[in-house]
Parts: sequence; C-alpha cells; structure tokens
Amino acid sequence: MNIKIIACLNDNYSYLLHDESSNTVAIVDPSEFEECDKIIDKKYKKLDFILNTHHHYDHVGGNEKLKKKYNSTVLGFINDKNRIPGIDKVLKDNQDFKIGSSYFTTIFIPGHTRGHVAFYFKKEKMLFTGDTLFSFGCGRVFEGTYEQMFESLKKLKNLPDDTKVYCGHEYTYKNLEFCLAFNPNNNFLKKKKSEIELSLKNKKPTIPSTIGNEIRANIFLRFNDPDVKKAINLENSSDIEIFTKLRELKDNF
Repeated sequence: MNIKIIACLNDNYSYLLHDESSNTVAIVDPSEFEECDKIIDKKYKKLDFILNTHHHYDHVGGNEKLKKKYNSTVLGFINDKNRIPGIDKVLKDNQDFKIGSSYFTTIFIPGHTRGHVAFYFKKEKMLFTGDTLFSFGCGRVFEGTYEQMFESLKKLKNLPDDTKVYCGHEYTYKNLEFCLAFNPNNNFLKKKKSEIELSLKNKKPTIPSTIGNEIRANIFLRFNDPDVKKAINLENSSDIEIFTKLRELKDNF
C-alpha cells in the first residue's frame, strides 16, 4: 500500500492510498477537491473509495466533487450517516472492510465529534486518526465528553508501538511546545524538537508518527507521569482528572 500525503487548506492532510496489487485507489479525508484531484488525475485517473474519519468540513470538503468525477464509493461511520456528504456505505465499530487486497478495521473513537472513527490497517501497520490523536497532541472536545476522548485515546494507545499514525493536521510543533511546557524533563521530547524543526524548515510533513513515539512524547497519553501531575499541581488526582485539566490547558495555550 503506497501513501501520498496531500497538504490541503492551511494545515490539513489528506492521504491518497494506492493498493498496487489490485490498482485500487482510495483517499482518507479529502479536505478540498482541487489539491486532491490534481494528484489523483495525474497519477491514477481513478478513485475507488473515499474514507471519512468524521463529518467536519475540512475533512469532507472534497467528497461530492470527487465522487461525481470518479464515481467513488464514500465510506463513513453509521453515527455520521446524515452528516457526511455523498455517503454510500456506513461502517460500524470494529467492522472490517476490504480495499483492494488490504483490510482496515473501523475503530469508534468519539470525543472530538459523536461519530469520529479511526481506520486501522493492521497488516500495513497504518492508522488514520483524523482529529482524535495528533502527533504529540489530541483534538478538542466538541460534541463528545472528556471521558469519551480519554477512552478513545486509550484504545489507540493499546495498538502496537510500530503502528504509523497519520493524523488530520500539521499541529506537531505547537503540540510539542505544549508537551514540553508541562513535561519539561522528557528527554525524548527534547530530541524530537530539533528533528521536527528541521522537517518544517525543509517544508516536509512531520507525519507519520508512531504509537510508540506518542506514548513516549504525547502528554495526553502520559496522564500517569509523576512529572506531568506535578507540573499541573494534581499529584493525587485520577487519570481522567489529569487528562481533563491538560485538555483545558491546551485549549488556552
């Protein structure tokens, strides 16, 4: 499975997937038609599937025009069946779906929205997380609850460490700054800072991350770290209280 990262809008990423053995082409979260179509039309002249992690416009903005041009099949979660433009097939939690010769599993991860999902390609070790798990961060809680987002992140945290994480936005550097502010003794974070600065200087994506790197660096997965608890003065609080406080702090960072 080949992956092409497409930069869209101000800081969105869409992901073009090509299964070589079957010549099947799919895209995850086409933010806008023009940028995505420019590459699809040049390389493949076809688009079999459109996968949407959630209904927000900056993840589905290209759906209808791409579907019309390529007669694509649009896939989305059952909770968003009335909110994803052009949806053809609704997916359920833990449902497997085949794209070419590859299978992905739909993982229900509410919090950012009520119908947010991730797409997990186990064999290929790829995870598309939309706006739930970012590189060194997590999404804002809009339609769901802090408890839902907390549980959703724990689901993703339990996937194999070498799983590559493809998220919806280029927020890595800002997220890193927040993590260092409240986890300043994390040497892994300090090391990653220079790597990320170099990538951005060279105008390259900082994506993908990995689950292993997120566990080591992402403060929203490190709610039980004593240094983090001390930094926010909640040393005797529960994990969910730590997470909630961190998310509130990030909202105003």
